[in-house]
Amino acid sequence: MNKINVDIVYKEETIELYGLSLNSNDRSISKDITDLSKKYYKAVEKNEGEVLPFFTLSRNYNKETKDFNLFIGGILKNDKLHKHVLPQGYYGKIIVKPKLGFLWGLAIGQAKGYFYTKWLPKSNFKGLNFEYEYHTEESISKKPKIEIYFALDKKECM
Repeated sequence: MNKINVDIVYKEETIELYGLSLNSNDRSISKDITDLSKKYYKAVEKNEGEVLPFFTLSRNYNKETKDFNLFIGGILKNDKLHKHVLPQGYYGKIIVKPKLGFLWGLAIGQAKGYFYTKWLPKSNFKGLNFEYEYHTEESISKKPKIEIYFALDKKECM
């Protein structure tokens, strides 16, 4: 991944998502995403990649334990899924374009690291401990990309 840009966007409306969640951590995230995605696709009776847009959310990250809540889902309503609402408000947005499609994990990790360690401390915003990946048709194209959104609030002026 080359230069990382963070754009500030304000989402006017909430988005209702339906999916599955579990408690995860930094050590098991890759396996947890794979397992939870399979359960989600089974619940909606679709094959992987057939549900777009597709969302991967993480929230309530604990810096000491590296634990957080993971949610996988989409906008399809289904009795087997539970509802989560993406709130309106400010978000930092990074577009991730891995050089090779199989390097998603590395590219996403670099983007998140840059956001939290470089961009956020120097910004006029504070993080709200909630982020999500937004997967669309572009995620599975020849030149794949996804968008990562980080929930933000303006810092108080002193």
